[in-house]
Amino acid sequence: METRLLKGCEESYAEAARLLLAGEVVGIPTETVYGLAANALDPQAVKKIFEAKGRPQDNPLIVHIADLAQLDLVASRVPESVYRLADAFWPGPLTMILPKSDRIPIEVSAGLDTVGVRMPAHKAAHRIIELSSPLAAPSANTSGKPSPTTANHVFEDMTERIPLIIDGGRCTVGVESTVVDMTGDTPRVLRPGAITEEMIAEVLGDADTDIATKKGLKKGEKPKSPGMAYRHYAPKAPIILYEGAPEDTFRRICEEYNKEDGIICFDEYKAAFKELGFKRVYSLGPSWDHRAHDRRLFAVLRRFDSTKAVRIHAQCPREYGAGEGSVNRLRKSAGFVCVRCTEKTIIGLTGGSGSGKGFFCRLLAEERPDIRVIDTDAVYHGLLEDPQSGLTEALLAVFPTAGNDGRIDRKALAAVVFSDSEKLAVLNRIAHAAVIAACREEIDACPQPIVLLDVPLLFQSGMDRMCTMTVGMLADREVTLRRIISRDNLTRAEGEARLQNQPQDKYYLSHCDLTVKNNGKAEDLEKAAAVFASKYLI
Repeated sequence: METRLLKGCEESYAEAARLLLAGEVVGIPTETVYGLAANALDPQAVKKIFEAKGRPQDNPLIVHIADLAQLDLVASRVPESVYRLADAFWPGPLTMILPKSDRIPIEVSAGLDTVGVRMPAHKAAHRIIELSSPLAAPSANTSGKPSPTTANHVFEDMTERIPLIIDGGRCTVGVESTVVDMTGDTPRVLRPGAITEEMIAEVLGDADTDIATKKGLKKGEKPKSPGMAYRHYAPKAPIILYEGAPEDTFRRICEEYNKEDGIICFDEYKAAFKELGFKRVYSLGPSWDHRAHDRRLFAVLRRFDSTKAVRIHAQCPREYGAGEGSVNRLRKSAGFVCVRCTEKTIIGLTGGSGSGKGFFCRLLAEERPDIRVIDTDAVYHGLLEDPQSGLTEALLAVFPTAGNDGRIDRKALAAVVFSDSEKLAVLNRIAHAAVIAACREEIDACPQPIVLLDVPLLFQSGMDRMCTMTVGMLADREVTLRRIISRDNLTRAEGEARLQNQPQDKYYLSHCDLTVKNNGKAEDLEKAAAVFASKYLI
């Protein structure tokens, strides 16, 4: 069978629709990964998907629709909550498990009485569905291999297996859709992705995640969602996944690596690995950037198949919030062969001045007596007061006019550095190194299994690389302004100027694994702390 590769346009969409209505299988782009599509209402066409992929037929497929009216065609019952999620996230990378209609063949649902339904956002997929019918479409790779995020990936796997592939460019999301089971009392995530459990809970009030996403299915357990069973997303070489704080996973890989191996790492460590002489080093992006990890993951896994790597050592992203999708795929690609590198839970809490970080720390410590709270501002000031720490001596060597009788005059130091960005950078470099070293000593020495670091400049200082979780405090601007004016005896103009120079909410939303909203009401923040402790500090 000849396989044609056509650029996305109205003419090629029409050709794809013609083949699909004739019972053929076509490779189509979506925003998540490329899909291997067939008419979801034609059981013989659906069987061709399994033949092309070499996929076990007990693994259910997702039905893709282009219009909410098609829900009634594929589902026998649609709860009101489904429409609320659809309003929030469709078209987009969310699949909802619903009771299936009689129109859906058992070949699609793998014999289950439920079906997964999604409305893709990619214009090519959307248009092809409009021109044809609801489409059953798993990822367009041979079964078990990393999913395809470019048309060329599909061509590598599906040449002479299917008649047509539509090239819609590189996928913008990069991992398969989130799958959430909507048939129970509480929405349950069966496969994590770009739409997180927290985002679903914000719309519906509650959600949880199936433990199988972290540990795999139990023996004999039947999958309700694609991607729950079998070893998935795997390159030819076996993967060893190193979980924990990025600094700890870096050190452990350095101990385990040999010259026949390859490495998947974060941007912060790529140069260091190469300086050590390590080869076949590929990056997922910055350690904090979960969206980059999703976009790059499958392409990086596929790249190893063109190398001679005997093993692949992979730094694992943090597994909270938007990180859960790529972590789930890496765990499955490693067959859940994971090495724990950080024994304690180390939480980096950050946010702007007056956001309520200190209060939230106290609330968590009240909820969990096994938490050690470390205020890094207090650590810094303690180092300045301690003549044995060496910090004062190091600063005075660079900023001699900031001293008074061998001690740092903090107002004088501020006058020197805050008007000169280069001098401020030098101060931060010296101070951050000293604070990080002191915090490491305290973390190692303390008996508590959970450490909460209160760090205003968590990412700027690099202390996020010590952490197994990062949390950002988001606060209403007016609430924050009133708090810092009262706390620091500022005028309103001075308070506004201070806030103007601080990162906005979007910074913390993009950098942190999780965020906590502080609306200024103590009772609401108390509830948030209790929920956080019960959900994430198990």
